[in-house]
Amino acid sequence: MVKRALSIAGGLAVIGWPFAVWLALSYPELHILLPILALCFVLRLCTLRGKTGALSRAFKGLALAGAVLSLASIWMREAQLLLWYPVVVNVVMLVLFGASLLSGMPVIERLARITEKNLPPAGVRYTRRVTQVWCIFFIFNGSVSLLTCLVGNVHWWTLWNAMVSYLLMGLLFACEWLVRQRVKRRYE
Repeated sequence: MVKRALSIAGGLAVIGWPFAVWLALSYPELHILLPILALCFVLRLCTLRGKTGALSRAFKGLALAGAVLSLASIWMREAQLLLWYPVVVNVVMLVLFGASLLSGMPVIERLARITEKNLPPAGVRYTRRVTQVWCIFFIFNGSVSLLTCLVGNVHWWTLWNAMVSYLLMGLLFACEWLVRQRVKRRYE
């Protein structure tokens, strides 16, 4: 029960990051959010302890990066450091997905095999293509996130990283699901 609560708190920290950053940067009296964010990321890291695999290592790295950025922001009294977390997320996910294309089984194929043990060759090709599409998404999203950091406008940063990027991810998930249904029907 405690581990589940910690996992939820960590997940909320990741999803709520852009809003908390916006609040902390827009309202200096809310800098109390920084230690709370750091704690959420440390708790997330604790819930991932003992888990293995590339995805778990990526999540551990992201939790560590979130904690480090939060703690560095507190220590240096420079909340602007917090803006870089979405860039880190996109770089880590690009490396994870891209590396999986080069070494054995792509990430999307691994996820597909959780529900379909005997994935047909067409399914394997499809999952490889979807992994490539996600790599392109991470390059695009990370580039725009980087641009919002460099511009330094917290409102544009928040608009992109707290809303537009999530909407684009949801759209990509939905489109992929629709295409997958069509592909499955064609090969059944």
